[in-house]
Amino acid sequence: MQLKDSLKVKMKKVRMLLLDVDGVLTDGGIILCTGGLECKRFDVQDGLGISMVRMAGIKVGIISRRKSEAVEKRAEELHVDVLFQGVSNKLDVYENILVSYDYSDKHVCYVGDDLTDTPLMKRAGVAIAVANAVPEIKRIADGVTRSEGGHGAVREVTDYIIKAVGEWRMVRARINVS
Repeated sequence: MQLKDSLKVKMKKVRMLLLDVDGVLTDGGIILCTGGLECKRFDVQDGLGISMVRMAGIKVGIISRRKSEAVEKRAEELHVDVLFQGVSNKLDVYENILVSYDYSDKHVCYVGDDLTDTPLMKRAGVAIAVANAVPEIKRIADGVTRSEGGHGAVREVTDYIIKAVGEWRMVRARINVS
């Protein structure tokens, strides 16, 4: 993702990263097995990025229209700060999150991929589309990742946020990288 100077300035204000799931944290595929079991594939680099951005003091949240035990388990593993699933109106949840944390739009980076993400993409201080997002989402995004959802797109975003807020060295030191 290429960062324009104006986007770097916006990213410095980010205090919370909000993510969609299908198409962002995953490649958008859903595997349904007999017995109602649903499987999702998550990228481990995205997971480390989420852990690292939390080390930098950034809150992380997930808002998804679908409900999945796999997402709940992954969010628990990563110690995600807020998880909302089965959400029909993402904007209502977004507004409640802002109130709960005493944040304004400028404090939020939202990563989306499809039309249901439009209201949050338009509100968030930083709106990022993944490489495989639909054209309408890419058009309203402040930036587009090089990687596709489920394949390192979230990691791209977390690395940029950590660098923008000036915590890159500290985070690297905490994970023992010189």
